[in-house]
Amino acid sequence: MIVVLPPSETKRDGGDGPPVDVEALSFTELNPVRIALVDELVALAADRPASRAALGISAKQDAEIDRNAALRTSPTMAAIDRYTGVLYDALDIASLSGAAGDRAHARLAVGSALFGLLRADDPVPAYRLSAGSKLPGPTLAARWRPALEPLLARLADGELVVDLRSGSYAALGRLPGAVTVDVVSERPDGSRAVVSHFNKAHKGRLARVLAAGHAEPDSAAKVAAAARRAGMTVERDGNRLTVVTQ
Repeated sequence: MIVVLPPSETKRDGGDGPPVDVEALSFTELNPVRIALVDELVALAADRPASRAALGISAKQDAEIDRNAALRTSPTMAAIDRYTGVLYDALDIASLSGAAGDRAHARLAVGSALFGLLRADDPVPAYRLSAGSKLPGPTLAARWRPALEPLLARLADGELVVDLRSGSYAALGRLPGAVTVDVVSERPDGSRAVVSHFNKAHKGRLARVLAAGHAEPDSAAKVAAAARRAGMTVERDGNRLTVVTQ
């Protein structure tokens, strides 16, 4: 089983690894797109107004442009440690040790606008590029789909993929056969609403259950069962799961 997480806009600074070696990352078939995007971001960083426009940031966030300028030389850390925020707080990978930690590091992957798909332990630098960024030229989806979709399809042919990416990241490489998860809040009158902030927390909690657990689900039904054993309320419609919160 592979659990694909979304990345986060926020990323930890620093790291104790050497500068990124794209050739050493997992899924080497993605390297041509990775290298082209790294080169483009580094070059674009020399033009701050153009970088702000492409990345959708303000002058107060120019430190993000500095990160991109240093992409080839800045230190790295494991992808699973680089990303931060609500989902990653709920996942709490650092608290998993021993066999549970080994399982989690083996099962988790991260979708990325810059790197396409990363294994948990792939060493990456801090950077700024989101699925909604608008670089000059083709869209990110147009760049990624030809490389990323065949890779995802091949992975899914060998094992179950639980896709927790948000819509914009899933659009970079679609995988119709994956198990997907929605999170809704049920009001006292029985009506439901899609949640945003807590969506990430519940997906992080589910990722932790699936990644660290002894069992390795091989179907959507078994994913739902694992979530229910962990105390989550889950409904299933084929490969689409809905986590219901109060």
